[in-house]
Amino acid sequence: MATITQEKIGPLHEKLSVKLEKTDYLPGFEKSLKEYSKKANIPGFRPGKVPAGLIKKMYGPSLFMDEVLRSIDKEILNYLDTNKVNIFAQPLPLENDMAKLDANNPADYDFHFEIGLKPDFKMLDLAKLDITGYNIDITDEMIKEEVERLQNRYGNMTDKDTVEDDDNVVNVTFTETGADGNEVEGGIKKDNSLLVKYFAPAVRTALNGKKAGDSINITLGEAFEEKELEFIAQDLGLNKDEAATKEKTFKLEITKVGLLEKKELNEEFFNQLYPAGDVKTEEDFKAKIKDEIYNYWASQSRNQIHDQLFHKLVDDTKIDFPEAFLKNWLITQNNQPQEGENQQAAKTPEQIEAEMPSFLNQLKWTLITEKIVADNAIQVGPDEIRDFAKQQLFQYMGGAMGMTDDQPWVNDYVERMMKDRKYVEDAYNRLQSQKVFEWAETKVKPKATSIKAEDFAKMVSEHQHHHH
Repeated sequence: MATITQEKIGPLHEKLSVKLEKTDYLPGFEKSLKEYSKKANIPGFRPGKVPAGLIKKMYGPSLFMDEVLRSIDKEILNYLDTNKVNIFAQPLPLENDMAKLDANNPADYDFHFEIGLKPDFKMLDLAKLDITGYNIDITDEMIKEEVERLQNRYGNMTDKDTVEDDDNVVNVTFTETGADGNEVEGGIKKDNSLLVKYFAPAVRTALNGKKAGDSINITLGEAFEEKELEFIAQDLGLNKDEAATKEKTFKLEITKVGLLEKKELNEEFFNQLYPAGDVKTEEDFKAKIKDEIYNYWASQSRNQIHDQLFHKLVDDTKIDFPEAFLKNWLITQNNQPQEGENQQAAKTPEQIEAEMPSFLNQLKWTLITEKIVADNAIQVGPDEIRDFAKQQLFQYMGGAMGMTDDQPWVNDYVERMMKDRKYVEDAYNRLQSQKVFEWAETKVKPKATSIKAEDFAKMVSEHQHHHH
């Protein structure tokens, strides 16, 4: 009968010694040999008639090792479960015990493993955390800009020969150039459509009188002011907060000139945007826009509270880790052979050492999340994952008119996604994380602070830049 003993190596770092007797694995090994001899297909012998000695000689060592490993796994899992030992990852062999296995001379064996214990820790009192709740000021100017944006988006376009004023629209191709003005090989090339007034004054002057086929050279930081630069940089796949972005130069080739006729603010336009018919007047329209802007910034503010919660919990919760074990585990994982497209170069011990703080922070958040989920019985059911898949589909389809969640093809899509294990796991984790933050929101007491939208956006951008 197998026996297991446990002894301390270091902080939360233990050694398991497994004594395996012959009787623990030999019956299983002999059964495996018999089963293999029945199905083995070896030239010169009829199926099921291969001599036992030949089977043992050819396949004995691997079958023997498999059975010993199965027996060890079974004993360790039973021990951990019976003794309520909560561990990280899987036990790691301390020695090359497998080298002593001999299928021809079965014996009692001793095996040694190291384990890392999950720590107990105390959750912070969320009500005492210093959290700020930002109330973004919704100004008349913000409402005016959104109304104009919608008027432009749904407006009518007429062709023009040349650029005449700021309300002209130019279809342009951005082509990245070097300091010499020549196109950069493999550089950025992107089409866009812009109102002339989106450009800085000097560029507007340079565009005046230009026609399709003409081009000008620009530097991003000089051609666009801060607000427009953010939009342009994102469209070009650049980070507006990086100094190099503003220094990038492009040739701007005009492919078409047009004049945008804004949509009139009338009931026909309101019904186009809001088919429910609850917007009748310009005042109703602006009130609706104000609500949408408010909801958007309230959502952004809520995300900021979540971000503060995450950093407070990770930075201030005291949790000890079996660092020596975890480092050994990372090294073991790093040395595992990799195949296929995801194959990556093995990391050096120095790289693993450098990544430990980040790894421990991720692990800390995992433990905090697990504790919140367990202590508050937070669950995610299959129906919630199905609803999540539907919402993702509707967002992807852009909220297409006439789409309902009871259409057969929608349900077929959802059921297909429910059979995708990776998708279900990702959806489950996202929904669980969302519920954890929703629970935490009910416990914190944010200090309300008013802030301008541009200041809030700048603060969030600087924070993201700092943490990446």
